[in-house]
Parts: sequence; structure tokens; C-alpha cells
Amino acid sequence: MAEGSYNQFCPVAMAAEILCTRWTMVLLRELVAGSTRFNELRRGVPRMSPALLSKRLRDLEDAGIVERRPVRGGEAVSEYALTPAGRDLQPVIEAVGVWGQKWVETNASLEKLDPSLLMWDMRRNIDPSPMPDTRSTIQVIFSDQPEARRNWWLIVQQGADVDLCSVDPGFDVDLYLATDLRTMTEIWMGYVGADKAKADGRLLVTGSRGLERNLTTWFGLSPFAKVDKLVA
Repeated sequence: MAEGSYNQFCPVAMAAEILCTRWTMVLLRELVAGSTRFNELRRGVPRMSPALLSKRLRDLEDAGIVERRPVRGGEAVSEYALTPAGRDLQPVIEAVGVWGQKWVETNASLEKLDPSLLMWDMRRNIDPSPMPDTRSTIQVIFSDQPEARRNWWLIVQQGADVDLCSVDPGFDVDLYLATDLRTMTEIWMGYVGADKAKADGRLLVTGSRGLERNLTTWFGLSPFAKVDKLVA
């Protein structure tokens, strides 16, 4: 599978030949996080070309890390699932993320802002349980982004996956979150609290008082947000 070989029998070297090709670790991050469809994976790695994504998935299949399964009732549609070998990588991926949160400088992380990735990550960590039983629509407005990347909608309903739209879905908005991309990323990564950002005027929250009051309950943060940074 490897595009280059270290020519070493060491398990670290052998594993690196499989896992350390470009984009492979972040693709595995998406698979570990629960993405199974090709288009879901694309949204988690928006800067990865479809051709390279297809190649990396084939590579992971060849390595016994991923298996492709037909979707019942979906003509010529497949989904990708981690094999036992793939699931064994979950603590490895998590450990790499913990290390990055601890030891990569904050400013270095915040130089790599991406609204598509941020919103996709936010979508899968929202907890609908403290929200109303009816559909809730949350609009996120990035004031510093160009028009095409400024507005995002999260549609939350009990018993269904949270939906993310970059085109107005036409629903009445229950809550508006207006901020700049850097601030929302800082909140998401646990660098600053949402209440502090609101107090400083960096985050404007308007709409449903219930949703605003419970914001810190349903608005899940990055899985790494609780990890203390050990560098500035």
C-alpha cells in the first residue's frame, strides 16, 4: 500500500508506511468519528480531492483497515466501515489528537481556519437531548467570511441526525449565533468559553431564550477541548 518504504521490519516503521501517507490520518479520524458515506467523508476532509479520497479508501481496504459494504436499498451505493483492525486504531487517533491539543501552539492551530470543517465537526457533537422535541434551526453567521461561506444552518430534531446546510433550508430560525470564524474556532476548541466570548462582545446570540440559556449544554465542544494545553 505504501507509496514509499522505510525498508525496516520494525512495527512502527511498518505501521507508518500504512498510516502516514498524506491525508490518511485525518481520513481515519473521520471514520473513527462515525462517517460512513463517501460524501460524508468528503465533508470531513473538504480540501482532499475526490480522486485522492477514493485512492486512500482503496489503500485502507487493501490494508484490512476498512471494508466497503453495499447500502441496503441504495442502488450502486456503498458505505465504509472500520474492520476490527481499523477499530483498534481509535485510541491511536485519539492519542494523536490529545498530543496535538497539548503541544501544538494555539496560534499555529488558529492560522488554519476552515468554516466547512468547523461546522461539520460541530454538527456531529451537538447533543439534542436538552433541546425541544420539535425541530430547532440554528443559524451560524461568520461575519468575517465571504458571502458563500458566511451562513450555515444546523437543523436539530430528536431521533434524527443533525443536518448541516450551507444553503438556506427555508425553516424559521430559532437561534442565531453571530461571530467571526476565529472566535467560533476558539470556542469549539476550548480556548475560550462561550459565556466569555458573549461578555466580550465577540459572540452575539439572539432568538430562543431556552436554547440560549442551555447553549453550553447542547452545544458540544471538540472531543479535545477538555485537554489542557501545555504550550501557549
